[in-house]
Formats: sequence, structure tokens, C-alpha cells
Amino acid sequence: MRADDRRLAQELVYGCVRWQGTLDWLVARRTEERAQLAPVQIFLRLGLYQLFFLDRIPPHAACYETVELSKQLGCGNQSNFINAILRRSEAEREIIEAELADLREAAPHLGCSHPEWLVKKWTVRWGAADTRRLLEWNNSAPATHVRVNTLKTSPAALIERWRLRENLEYDLASCPWAEDGHVLTLKTHPSLTSLGSFRDGWFYVQDPSTLLAVQALDAWAGESILDLCAAPGGKTCFLAQKMENDGELLACDLSADRLRLVAENSTRLGVTCVKTLALGEHPDQALFGRRFDKILVDAPCSNTGVLRRRLDLRWRLRPEEITRLRGTQSKLLALAAKHLKPGGTLVYSTCSLEPEENTEVVKEFLTVQPTFKLESERELVPFRDHVDGAYVAKLRQES
Repeated sequence: MRADDRRLAQELVYGCVRWQGTLDWLVARRTEERAQLAPVQIFLRLGLYQLFFLDRIPPHAACYETVELSKQLGCGNQSNFINAILRRSEAEREIIEAELADLREAAPHLGCSHPEWLVKKWTVRWGAADTRRLLEWNNSAPATHVRVNTLKTSPAALIERWRLRENLEYDLASCPWAEDGHVLTLKTHPSLTSLGSFRDGWFYVQDPSTLLAVQALDAWAGESILDLCAAPGGKTCFLAQKMENDGELLACDLSADRLRLVAENSTRLGVTCVKTLALGEHPDQALFGRRFDKILVDAPCSNTGVLRRRLDLRWRLRPEEITRLRGTQSKLLALAAKHLKPGGTLVYSTCSLEPEENTEVVKEFLTVQPTFKLESERELVPFRDHVDGAYVAKLRQES
């Protein structure tokens, strides 16, 4: 498959998943609310997405190719129906576009294709205008940000290599919590694995929001540090960079399979101070007797701060999942507290926007761990900070 065809196929799949709620509303309106067979529903989504959310495919081609594909994939007996719905929708374009504009105001969960319970939750917290900005952010294509790996190169050397040898276009990313020039945004690029600078470990693909937790931990050379939920290793490798590969950095996760990603990234990036440990079902036993100067708990969470990157997550997430995850997060903090040296620093982070997983978890922890004090906390919100959502709390244990 040609690169252009591959990119188009990806755009069609991603777009239909991202806009599924709105597309299903359109299908229902155009079929008198009749339930459709699953394959027919998918082909109608595909055609309507091309008609109303893409501007580079001519309408006649969108209709024709979708109908032909339905015939090839076993829906020949429904192809006339699919064709009729798509042709009529194109003929009523102005009406439908006005309906969609009204829908974004009257029912943003449908007009902006998000679960209704989540839109209501956010609206109570931030109001309608900021919630709309968040929904629009989630429906936009994410940029590709990279962190310069100073274990192997410098920002100036990487930029020179891009300019002279790899012909990459880039911008400097705004990231107040990172060093100037160390975070870049790629404007255009081929497959990253085709780049020598990637294979040589000169950079790591990483949203600026993920750097905040490492900056808060403030790792130094010679320290002993525990990264309790390390996979796939982006924060782990940034910690090693901060430590200048000098010290003890233990990267843990549930399974050896997950830790293979950490090892692979460490090898590519030239990280030598990392050791890995699978915690399994009994993490306290795995860490028995070990104490660390600093601990990072980048906890599993609902990921509501990164919905634009996790396209299908909005349709899988349920309110009760946040409650379940909160229990896991509290257990991880309690585990970390047992393995921190007196006077040590503990950083808790998530990529969730939900207070139940962030401030409320930290408040509960401080209630049951009176020797800890909250030094700082910060929430990154996409519509305000223009990066993925994240939460970071820095805690210190009294000596």
C-alpha cells in the first residue's frame, strides 16, 4: 500500500471512531430511527464521514467508493440502500450542515461525539464554553511532540541533522516546565522508524504534559529512584537523562511483558542506569526491604486527559471505572509510602482530568499518612494549557 493510501485509510478509520456518536445520530435521522445491521451501519458511517467531515474527497467519489466497498465486503444486497442514503444526504448538504451546527449547541455530546455522562460531568465543573473547547480539542488531530535525548545529543545537533540530512520541518514547543529548546513539534515527517535520528535514540516521542511529573520529582545524579508504573518507559528514560545515567533507577510494572517496552526504549536511548522489576500480584514482597530517595507513581487512570490520542476510549469508559481506578491509585500510593526514605520525595501523577483520581486521592492519602506534606500540585487542562491533560502532586515525607 502506498504511503498516501495508508494515511487515507488511517484517517477514515480514526475519523469514524472519533465521530461515531455524531455519525450514528446522522444515520438515525436519515433512516427514520430504524436499527441497521452492523456492517450497514459501518458503511453509512464511512460514507457520511467523508461527506461531512473531510474536504479532500469529492462527494461523488465518497458515495461511489463506499458503495463499491460494501459490495466487495458482503453487503451487496444492501448496496442500493446505502447508495440512496448517501446520495440523499449529499443532496441535503446545506440542511444537514445546519442541523449539525444546531446540534453542537443543543446537545454537545451528540454534536461533538462524546459520551453524554462525561460531557455533563465536565459541564458542571467547567461550564459549557470551556467544555466545548475541551470537546473540540479531543476531536482534533494530535501533534507529534518530541523530547531531545541529551544522553546522546543536543537540541542544536538534532536540529542540524533534521535540516541537513532528514528534511524535517519543526517548531519549538512551548513548555514552561522543561528546558528551552528541548521539546519540539514535528510539522511534517515520514514514518519515524525510517529516520536515523529516531533509530539512533536522539529523541523520544512524548507530549509535553508527560514531562511535568519528572520535573516535579527533580531527580539528580547519584540518587536512588523508583518508577513504580514505568511502562512504556518515556518518563523512566527522562528520569535517567536527569540523573545523567548516574544512580539507581528501578523501573517497575505488573508484568515482564510490559517491562520489555521499557528495556527496548532504554537501549535505543542509551539509558544504562535502569533496572527493571516485575511486581506481579504481590508488589510489596517484590520490593521487600528496599527504600528510595524519590518515587514516581504515574498511576493507571481513566486517561480522560488524552482522549484525542485514545480514540476508542471515549466509547469504552464508564463512570464506575473511575471509582475502581481510584482504589488502585490509593493502593499504589500506600505502597510507595512504605518504600520511601525519611525526608524523601513522592510524586503522584495521572493523565486524568477527574478530581476523583487526582486531588481527592491525594487528600485521602494525606489523611492516612500524616508524616507526608503536599509541597505542590498542578493540573494541566487542554483548553487552557494547550497540551494533553495531566495532574501532578509533589509530596514530601518528614524526616
